[in-house]
Amino acid sequence: MEASDIENMNGELERHGSGFSEDRDVIPMREPLLLRKRTMNTTSQIAVVGSKVYPIETLDYEIVENELFKQDWRSRKRVQIFQYIVLKWTLALLIGLGTGLVGFFNNLAVENIAGFKLLLTSNLMLDHRYLLAFGVFAGCNLILAAAAAAICAYIAPAAAGSGIPEVKAYLNGVDAHSILAPSTLFVKIVGSICGVSAGFVLGKEGPMVHTGACIASLLGQGGSRKYHLTWKWLRFFKNDRDRRDLITCGAAAGVAAAFRAPVGGVLFALEEAASWWRSALLWRTFFTTAVVAVVLRSLIYYCRGGNCGLFGEGGLIMFDLSSTITTYSAPDMLVIIVLGVIGGLFGGLYNFLLDRVLRAYSIINEKGPPSKILLTITISLLTSCCAYGLPWLAKCTPCPENLKDQCPTIGRSGNFKNFQCPPGHYNDLASLFLNTNDDAIRNLFSGGTQKEFHMSTLFIFFITIYFLGIFTYGVAVPSGLFVPVILAGASYGRMVGNLLSPVADLDAGLFALLGAASFLGGTMRMTVSVCVILLELTNDLPMLPLVMLVLLISKTVADGFNKGVYDQIIVMKGLPFMEAHAEPYMRNLVAGDVVLGPLITFSGVERVGNIIHALKLTGHNGFPVVDEPPFSNSPELCGLVLRSHLLVLLKGRNFTKERVATGASNVLERFGAFDFAKAGSGKGVKLEDLEIDEDEMEMFVDLHPITNTSPYTVVETMSLAKAAVLFRALGLRHLCVVPKTPGRPPIVGILTRHDFMPEHVLGLFPHLGSHK
Repeated sequence: MEASDIENMNGELERHGSGFSEDRDVIPMREPLLLRKRTMNTTSQIAVVGSKVYPIETLDYEIVENELFKQDWRSRKRVQIFQYIVLKWTLALLIGLGTGLVGFFNNLAVENIAGFKLLLTSNLMLDHRYLLAFGVFAGCNLILAAAAAAICAYIAPAAAGSGIPEVKAYLNGVDAHSILAPSTLFVKIVGSICGVSAGFVLGKEGPMVHTGACIASLLGQGGSRKYHLTWKWLRFFKNDRDRRDLITCGAAAGVAAAFRAPVGGVLFALEEAASWWRSALLWRTFFTTAVVAVVLRSLIYYCRGGNCGLFGEGGLIMFDLSSTITTYSAPDMLVIIVLGVIGGLFGGLYNFLLDRVLRAYSIINEKGPPSKILLTITISLLTSCCAYGLPWLAKCTPCPENLKDQCPTIGRSGNFKNFQCPPGHYNDLASLFLNTNDDAIRNLFSGGTQKEFHMSTLFIFFITIYFLGIFTYGVAVPSGLFVPVILAGASYGRMVGNLLSPVADLDAGLFALLGAASFLGGTMRMTVSVCVILLELTNDLPMLPLVMLVLLISKTVADGFNKGVYDQIIVMKGLPFMEAHAEPYMRNLVAGDVVLGPLITFSGVERVGNIIHALKLTGHNGFPVVDEPPFSNSPELCGLVLRSHLLVLLKGRNFTKERVATGASNVLERFGAFDFAKAGSGKGVKLEDLEIDEDEMEMFVDLHPITNTSPYTVVETMSLAKAAVLFRALGLRHLCVVPKTPGRPPIVGILTRHDFMPEHVLGLFPHLGSHK
């Protein structure tokens, strides 16, 4: 694989530039999930994608300033620069349009499929055919769940889960296997529709983030050659830097489409998803989410005329609480603090249990697709039994007097489900279970409903949703965590509100909102973005100070127990994520401490055979180029040459029989800058594509024109903590380490992402573990 910067020589694995050796008995990975899966000797950083282990590749966001790059920018006219800028904004527009359309049709499909299933079940129950009603309800759920699991297991295993950890890792510089492939996009859309319609306790919000990123990736790399979808006019975006910006826009658009929260989408990308940010990206992301909002508003307005079947109304504000009068006093603040503490405790426990369940499920999932489908079917049957069986425990409640809405509601969603009750009565637990997740949240958030849900109902619903959300997330379907967390949080928010109603003045629906906010803060550990998303969802600006307070308290409490749920999943999957801060023990080390091994370098004019030999024996993606006499007075670091550029140069056979520098003009005649741009997934030149004969192996090639003459370098005495912050802040793939004293070789080694991983550093220096 091209992914790793680890070389394999004489059957012994040696980490490039670090002296890190590895055998079958020593497994320096970070968690048991990878320990169990690492059964073969591998020469690269690995991660769990789907249920299998794949080598991963680090992305390179550095601008390669070689002669070809400089000549390309010098030759660009104002028209071409203008075209480049316009194309960026055009792609932002297309990402917004595509994600908005997908988000709308996702919702349209779920409302109609789930609505038809629930309507059929309700009609059978009105005829007192209760057993048949359960059979239809569970059967529809089973078929939809099996379909979602089958396409996920057989077509795109990477589509399972929410996809937010993978998108977050990609924007950090980690390219895992197939996470943004067209097949993953297809399965994410269809699987999410089937999974949500099947009544699972999951949401489509997380998958929408992944979907937006996949749409952006497909546009950014010029389509897909494998699926015969290519656009050659997108050649300007053949680099990781521009694609990173587009995928950031896609992630923000996904949140905007899922929650109908354009500003919340921008803040989500800024706070949670992106590792690098700048003002130009802020404008493009804001524009993308605005396009999503316009698309959704236009299509929802069209549906209000009854043209979309069972698709609900509600506009852009999904759970409108603006009609509820928001007044709060000093005693209410005490209730808010209680809610925040409860949310932090429940959130920390939720993440702990989810971690354990995911590890247990991985044992089942790695046995193959049939096991994945069987597990999904089992959880589907459990969910159906709970949703249909538990409402039988609730008592029938007389309909409230002077009610504007129909009670009980028949043939549509609402707060007053008839279930098995006589005329004029409703089953409050059925109003939560036998509804789509969006309608259940709307019922919990509804204002002026202080006595519509009994305490026993809220307690049963909370316990069920809390644990079903944990057991559902690990199955092989696209699934999000936002909806289960909001449902559970709104349930205990209402319970706390009912218990403390003698001292609190807030409406029960507002307590549900604050409970949802506290649980989101306790699990996701996001503050600003969640706050804005909830306010855009509910259109209740006066609640801003209370939502802010409850989020801060719940996050602070939960941080004392574990990490956020997405950070935990990143660690569990083995994705080498670079945090914004360095580990404390890295201050006790210097860069030179982890670059003690052999180093492969090339001369400015190198023999072809040496290059081929190095490429075959190593998986390095960057090689230092060192000029020696007669090309320089003494050995000096000329720069860094990339593996992909070497392969393109060798394929062009620009060789000479003598060891002479041909200069940039000779290469510029044969190649353009576009030839060395990064191709899309699986499209680049591979070593097997080269056809070099024996005579050419003894010839020479000038590497100066394709060498990055200004790589980032640090002196060997720089602290490893400082080097880690620099590496992450600049989005690097290679960081050259140069000697402190003269008279030594011009380069000591190269730091790559793997060198900063805690398991690697502590493997070299175990005594530092006590300083963690």
